[in-house]
Amino acid sequence: MIRFLTKGLLRDRSRSLFPVVIITITVGIVIFTIGFMKGTMNSVFLDTAVIISGHEKVVTRAYKEESQMLPNDLALLDVDQIIENLNNEYPTHFWSPRITFGGLLDIPDNNGETKDQGPVIAMGIDLLSNETRMPEIWGLEKCLVEGRLPKTSKEVLISKKLANKLNISVGDLTTFIGTTMHNAFTTYNFLVAGTFDLRKGQADKQMMLVDISGARKALDMENAASEIFGFTHSLFYNDDKAVSVRTNYNNSYSDTSDIFSPVMLALRDSSEQMETMVDMVDVFLLIIGGVFLIIVTIVLWNMGLMNGLRRHGEFGLRLAIGESKGDVYRSMILESLIIGFTGTILGTGIGLMLTYYVQEYGIDYSEVVSSMSTSSMVMPNIFYAQITPELYYIGFIPGVIATVLGAMLSGLAIYKREMAQLFKELEI
Repeated sequence: MIRFLTKGLLRDRSRSLFPVVIITITVGIVIFTIGFMKGTMNSVFLDTAVIISGHEKVVTRAYKEESQMLPNDLALLDVDQIIENLNNEYPTHFWSPRITFGGLLDIPDNNGETKDQGPVIAMGIDLLSNETRMPEIWGLEKCLVEGRLPKTSKEVLISKKLANKLNISVGDLTTFIGTTMHNAFTTYNFLVAGTFDLRKGQADKQMMLVDISGARKALDMENAASEIFGFTHSLFYNDDKAVSVRTNYNNSYSDTSDIFSPVMLALRDSSEQMETMVDMVDVFLLIIGGVFLIIVTIVLWNMGLMNGLRRHGEFGLRLAIGESKGDVYRSMILESLIIGFTGTILGTGIGLMLTYYVQEYGIDYSEVVSSMSTSSMVMPNIFYAQITPELYYIGFIPGVIATVLGAMLSGLAIYKREMAQLFKELEI
């Protein structure tokens, strides 16, 4: 029967071509829209996580309270052991230490005298170890403007904005002036290996990146770190899981009576602004996605309904020649299933291809968001879509279910047809 009906649909394009095209286009739009919305939100979360908070972050209780002051005298100690414990207990994440510190950057002239000087926010991240993913998640290869990535602990990357402000060139020697972990005065020489532009508004206005081993030497922080950042291996942020990991860790390791006790913060804990945004995102996606699905479902339902009503003459003829009402009704539903599945599969394929393209190449909004970055949230200039597991099946809701429901509703009229009315229609 399925083979017979499929042949009939292929031969009569008025019954199959238009409905399949409409379902394909509609399902493709649904898949891409949901994938783009999810990817856009994850792009915002990931950029904020990379620069500010991680998906999870471990600090001391005292550091958490004074974090705006970058108080490295309150930093974590015995970091290697803490990271080993985190890797063992939370293998769904990878963990990396970071030292964030501020000070002055002094640029000497040919005679060793100060040529220029300005404030700098430096980040000591893991750039050189064999298994590090920091260059990958920062996208440093793509962000390089001049020079190359650091190869030793004494080499640094300077943001293009800071380099222009202080007239720094690749290969210049710079001197960091600040304080150590023990609040002692320190100066340390770094060589500029390259300049970078994160293309995230003002987030890198005064930024310098150095390998964490160089930061430890400059600040006398052996086996210490300001923070330990955690990221999911897929780099996709799930707030419910993040909160669960945070709660579990704090219940096991955090001591409220000890200011140097480690405490874990989820991305939502980085600021009130981020907490509000995380809460709103799920509701926003649910409302927008739900409304869009409802509208699309109504459209396809109506298409199935109209397609069935248009064929009442055909159904009347089939009943008149002796086919039972049940057989006509069942064949009508089976046809709508074939059409729905065909259109949904094609639409899902097209939607996933569009989503994958935008996931890889993104859409540039740099002119819109260049001035929107804040100290608590980083807005990306390029938004990417995200292929998630539900995209593989969510198209079946409007594509198949709505189409079949429309056909079933219109097909109820079959049972109301009377033989006397059929003969009248046939005479006409």
